[in-house]
Amino acid sequence: MADESNPQRAPEPMQVPVDESHIVAHYANFCRVTGTPEELIVDFGLNKQVAGNSPETIQLTQRIIVNFFTAKRLAYALGMAVQRHEQAFGMLETDVQKRVVQPPAGRA
Repeated sequence: MADESNPQRAPEPMQVPVDESHIVAHYANFCRVTGTPEELIVDFGLNKQVAGNSPETIQLTQRIIVNFFTAKRLAYALGMAVQRHEQAFGMLETDVQKRVVQPPAGRA
């Protein structure tokens, strides 16, 4: 029989020390995911054209290669971050056409 006065708690996540002294930040609004049976390859770049039929060539600037275990942890972490953001600021619409504000009829 379990001791009800001392319920078991889930272990707290271990804090891993990190060194950020050599970190480089880049902005990206485009990503492409490809892979092999062992790894996922995520390329990042800047899409300068928000809308249009024939976009300029997108210059890829960063590539991250991860195994599927790391990819799953990353997917979970990103999902949680987006969920918290949407709870605070509202739903994010990923379809650009739905986000574009159309002027009222009769106005240019």
